[in-house]
Amino acid sequence: MDAVNVVPFVLSSEERDAIEEEKHHYEDARAASIEALKIVQKKRGWVPDEAIHAIAEVLGIPVSDVEGVATFYSQIFRKPVGRHVIRYCDSVVCYITGYQKIQAVLEEKLGIQPGQTTKDGRFTLLPTCCLGNCDKGPTMMIDDDTHSHLQIENIDTLLEQYP
Repeated sequence: MDAVNVVPFVLSSEERDAIEEEKHHYEDARAASIEALKIVQKKRGWVPDEAIHAIAEVLGIPVSDVEGVATFYSQIFRKPVGRHVIRYCDSVVCYITGYQKIQAVLEEKLGIQPGQTTKDGRFTLLPTCCLGNCDKGPTMMIDDDTHSHLQIENIDTLLEQYP
């Protein structure tokens, strides 16, 4: 049987240094795992499975601890996403304020369902339980920008702001 040449995952020196720096801010290295995941995601756009092992190694903690954090937080992407991530709130309050119409318009205009990415890689559409703007629903975030009091007639203009 031939050996398969597998290239091991390697954190960049920039990522490794940033994680090491973050690690020193905490008594327990496990507390730095969310920041370490964010460091990798910021550079790569998502966190590959192999990065979980590399992060655990740098932090000196079990892989299962990093995996647990990565799977708990919905803001950590475990598969590639679009250049822009749209998170629409599907909580009870946004349900009352009509998020379903916003979701339907987004699905139609983008040609995707929740959890999918547009063919051009521009947008990923994700439902999110709550964005913390219950008094301003329906609400969604595009990347780090929060958009509240959404109206279906403004969706085109909003999407145009994210090339």
